[in-house]
Amino acid sequence: MKNSTLCPRFERGMQILSQRWNGLIIYRLLSGPQRFCNIQSAFPVSGRLLSERLKDLEKEGIVVRHVYAETPVRIEYELTEKGHALQSTIACIQGWSDEWINEPQHSESEEDVLHLSDEDCEKAAAGTKAE
Repeated sequence: MKNSTLCPRFERGMQILSQRWNGLIIYRLLSGPQRFCNIQSAFPVSGRLLSERLKDLEKEGIVVRHVYAETPVRIEYELTEKGHALQSTIACIQGWSDEWINEPQHSESEEDVLHLSDEDCEKAAAGTKAE
């Protein structure tokens, strides 16, 4: 077998997308700007970890943080052009999952898993096909 190495950019891209919660955060932000509390309420993740992931995505240029001088201060997160470029990738993962991943058997102890409705999945796939 021929010895091959990964392209450093591909490897970095996979590291970013495979970091826990990043893909789901990107998926959530594909629907538009979100406040921190809205993102947090969608996932069973601590505020500290979500904040860390958002900062990492911001540092990578995938997410931008907007601070609005209101009382109380309003902060929203939004995908950048680079982040929106992942929409087709997320849709491809969704299509692959629909075809190859069996429905998980839910148990009451699965509190750390995000379960999206079929309607949410269809919206994600339709968003890419419309372009």
